[in-house]
Amino acid sequence: PSAKFHVASMTRDGEDKDRSRSRDKKDSRPRSRDSRDRGARSKAEDHGVDTMKITDDDAAFILGKGGKTKEKIARVSGAEIELFERDLVLEIRGPKIKRKRAKKYCEGVMAQRTGPVNVTEEYDDDDLTMLNVPQEAVGFVTGRAGNFLRSIEEEWCTLMFFCEVDGSRGRGREYEKLAIFGEIRGRRGAELKVLSAVETKVPGYLDRIRNEVLDRDRGKDETGTWGTDTMTFKDDELSYALGKQGGTRKKYVGNVALFSGTKSERRRAKEYMRWLFDQLAGPVYVEGWEERDDCTVVEVPSECIGYITGARRATLGTMEEEWGTLMFFMNKQEDRRGANRTEKLAIFGSERARRGAELKVMSGVETKSPGYYTRGVREKVSDKKGFDTDRLVFRDDELSYALGKEGATRKKLETASGAILQYVGNVAFIGGVKKERSRCREFIQWLLAQRRGTVTISDVGHRDDCTEVHIPENCKGWVTGNRGSELRRMEMQSSTYMFMALDERGEERLLIFSADAGSKTGDKGRMGAERLVNELVQEKLGSGGRGRSDSRRRSPSRRGRSDSRRPARRSPSRRRGDSRRRKDSRSRSRR
Repeated sequence: PSAKFHVASMTRDGEDKDRSRSRDKKDSRPRSRDSRDRGARSKAEDHGVDTMKITDDDAAFILGKGGKTKEKIARVSGAEIELFERDLVLEIRGPKIKRKRAKKYCEGVMAQRTGPVNVTEEYDDDDLTMLNVPQEAVGFVTGRAGNFLRSIEEEWCTLMFFCEVDGSRGRGREYEKLAIFGEIRGRRGAELKVLSAVETKVPGYLDRIRNEVLDRDRGKDETGTWGTDTMTFKDDELSYALGKQGGTRKKYVGNVALFSGTKSERRRAKEYMRWLFDQLAGPVYVEGWEERDDCTVVEVPSECIGYITGARRATLGTMEEEWGTLMFFMNKQEDRRGANRTEKLAIFGSERARRGAELKVMSGVETKSPGYYTRGVREKVSDKKGFDTDRLVFRDDELSYALGKEGATRKKLETASGAILQYVGNVAFIGGVKKERSRCREFIQWLLAQRRGTVTISDVGHRDDCTEVHIPENCKGWVTGNRGSELRRMEMQSSTYMFMALDERGEERLLIFSADAGSKTGDKGRMGAERLVNELVQEKLGSGGRGRSDSRRRSPSRRGRSDSRRPARRSPSRRRGDSRRRKDSRSRSRR
């Protein structure tokens, strides 16, 4: 399912602390500690630190808008990157090969400030794909202000830029060289997306470089079976295989579908494509599905099939897109002749994706036919360390609280825990590895406990998913908001789970939970949430405790909050005394 036809397919801690302290911080900043800081991290034997001295202009280029460029380099290289803006020092942490790649990417980004980057053979550390892009398609591939390239980088976790090769580049050339950096799968996905765009501007271009494209990186993955297969469509077949807005799946170059991946992935992708076209002739049944490791079958009652499928397959398509699966109903010929009350829904994809889609289907069926899947179901806690599913049974009053408005609470717990969380009737199904399942169960238990009062969580020092923040007493109400509204806003923005809890000494502090630690510049994860909390505290202290600033009242994200705390007042025209006086005057005028 992960084939490109995607249907389903050094340690100087003291110095670091001194540098971080050198930044301007107010004494009133809330004290926080992340449980990760107290645990020893496993590091590779060649783990170390490299530093680069840079200029002020380079620093701005490396950081990028909102720190996104630095984050991208760190994500593609796999190294940790810290920019000390006051000292103009770039610090790179990680194993040797990752540090080397990160340094190379940083140099490439900085070089773009003064002109095109000169790429030599030394640039390739098994992380580079060079693609010739016809001159007439360069602007189209780049997009307005580079937006198209940036979107491909984001989608495939790559770093991409046009460059010189051995000092040769210019408008007189027929082609421009596009450098794509990243892991083999990401580079291939980005390359095919660029080729698809080029084919739109220069039809037939793939035919000129077909052998080069198909032979690229052959056998260079861990399994030694990486490669690319193709399938050519007729015009009417292409529109069906592509689907609405490319929903059936990408990536096609012209009328050619390219399947890139390991041998088993390419085989599955071609099977999925064949079943897709077989459905044009009628229902499809996959023989031997029981023996497959990429298939889950769910029995769906006949009366719920239309509800699960949706108009023109819209509901099923949404689930496929959400979970990265291929789904279709299948039955044997003899079953279709009889009065069968159920139909088999086949779900193809990875184990996690299949389970997520399956639970979504079960939740939908349970809405239309209560008790179909949950009648007699009991709670279950699995000891399996790998992927499995636990069950937790809710009482009626607990379910609505754990679900939240439009399912917001369920989604919050699911995202923060890293597990799959789906409610099927009154039963919570929790899918994931043992650590994810345990975390999600704890989150649910704490959530329900908050209905009875303040929760006590003695120690979070052993956890790697928690940051505790001690809020100044005069700022607690400001940070939590009216009935927790500010906490809910920050949770949604950072994809975390946050609440006030007592420690073993009975002192209240804010706990931020998430499997994602986040980054120092990003909006998501525990670091993102902590930064939002710090901003609120500094805003409160900066106002001298007087209340909200005018700019905050006008903020769309907090609109209405300041007004909600003001006591309601009657307008003068509505006062009872005025009303009586008006009546008296009217009665006198009639006399």
